[in-house]
Amino acid sequence: MTLRSSKSERAIILAPLGRDSQIALMMLNEAGYAGVVTRDLIGLCAELEQGAGLLLISSEALLGADMEPLFDLIEQQPAWSDLPIVLMTHRGGPEHSHGSKFGAQLGNVTFLERPFHPVTLISLVSTALRGRRRQYEARDRLVDLSQSELRLQTTLETLEQQVEERTAELRHNEEALRQSQKMEAVGQLTGGIAHDFNNMLTGIIGSLELLRRRLARGRTEDLDSLIDLGVTSANRAAGLTHRLLAFSRRQSLDSKPVEMNELVASMGELLHRSIDESIRLDMQLDKELWVAEADRNQLESALLNLVINARDAMPDGGKLVVRTHNQHLGRDFTDAHANLAPGDYVVLSVSDDGCGMPQSTINRAFDPFFTTKPIGQGTGLGLSMIYGFSKQSRGHVSIESEVDKGTTVRLYLPRFGGDLPLDSPTHISPTLFAQAGETVLIVEDDPAVRVLVSSVLSDLGYAFVEAADADGALPILDSTQRIDLMISDVGLPGMNGRQLAEIGRQYRPDLKVLFITGYAEHAAVRGGFLDPGMQMITKPFTFDLLTAKVREMIRV
Repeated sequence: MTLRSSKSERAIILAPLGRDSQIALMMLNEAGYAGVVTRDLIGLCAELEQGAGLLLISSEALLGADMEPLFDLIEQQPAWSDLPIVLMTHRGGPEHSHGSKFGAQLGNVTFLERPFHPVTLISLVSTALRGRRRQYEARDRLVDLSQSELRLQTTLETLEQQVEERTAELRHNEEALRQSQKMEAVGQLTGGIAHDFNNMLTGIIGSLELLRRRLARGRTEDLDSLIDLGVTSANRAAGLTHRLLAFSRRQSLDSKPVEMNELVASMGELLHRSIDESIRLDMQLDKELWVAEADRNQLESALLNLVINARDAMPDGGKLVVRTHNQHLGRDFTDAHANLAPGDYVVLSVSDDGCGMPQSTINRAFDPFFTTKPIGQGTGLGLSMIYGFSKQSRGHVSIESEVDKGTTVRLYLPRFGGDLPLDSPTHISPTLFAQAGETVLIVEDDPAVRVLVSSVLSDLGYAFVEAADADGALPILDSTQRIDLMISDVGLPGMNGRQLAEIGRQYRPDLKVLFITGYAEHAAVRGGFLDPGMQMITKPFTFDLLTAKVREMIRV
């Protein structure tokens, strides 16, 4: 390997206003990264000629500056080099649009909006330097490859041995490339989560802080708008978490028989409202359709996402077709896809005659936070959520697309193979309030959640007892204390909630259990996790849902 000086991995900083450059250098040094501050673009170019890991430039430094020397240096990079540049901007400012227009000429640019958290800056710098190191490794491998080829040309008598070395080297490079792509995907995922969650947390924390200030001053007018802002931001964060769990196949699915034609028809009005008047919606539903096995709520969300994507692909109008049909998949198809078994499947497809996608976009369509939409108009999680949902449901999803001709996405869900449950009338309780003496055991290790749940139940007249873990709950269960329902987190420290329920039913065979979970890997498929007399809701949940479940389970 060729030895590299520290200059080849340092950050060159150009932020001429105020103390921005010194603050950025201090942050980098505290994180263990070297850096140098330059006063102007000329100084930056001079330092760049001596070597750099990345450039950290404030967009105002580009206003009125002669960019040609920098463009020339970037253009003259060798083939293995793609110098990362972090451009610090202010959203909506004139320097933002000025910096954006140079994006194509600057090349490998990441925009960082100010103000930013130090963790965000260090995360971007770490990712950029990892990519830069891989570039140096690629350069070194190119040198090695050149030397190998020279040996092949000059040593004909050892041709066979050298061919084997070359093959092994290519395999190593292929594995290194796969690892590089994997790390790039992790970086993209991390950056997307940080960006979206920081925005949502700002809404939550900011609204709570304003509420505290106004209440401290005795101002009680217009508090509803601040509460709505915080709740909206919190719900967006919850939705993002659920989409991430869907992509990673770790969400809690409630798979049941689903009449897909009935589901699609029931969403007809919503789908019509979600598209433009210039788009004609055509539903082609197979009258002999099999019953599918899936989580109805997730399937509805997947269909709505696909229809919205199709709408966005037809800005000038067109035809959108939602189709259902039966299909048997043989081994010639399933062997090419992991975790897909041969058998009968119910297919839901959404087709448009819009702009279509090139193969390069199709290859990345299911990547989390990948989107072709402008910034702020899409999270890039819609298709990744559908991908995770299909795989966790033992199904499959595929995309066929051609530029300027349209796109078809097909969602394959397994055919339900059991007996269809009989419809039973649902009893709606006239009140959620407790009857005399009804008592709930709350087992939750998070004190905040435990306090909130107990307060809500207390307001409705329920008696309650609390435990922070299974060790605290077992003596209560093995006592004469009246317990009408146990509410337990699944992910308790030590013995988990499911194990606690098993032991609890040894003491109380008729014990009813309502599980609450933020994430529990073994509870991902509810059908294999819940026994009769058990139900589950996922965090974050509304208290209306919690109290309705409590009333429903106690009354049964």
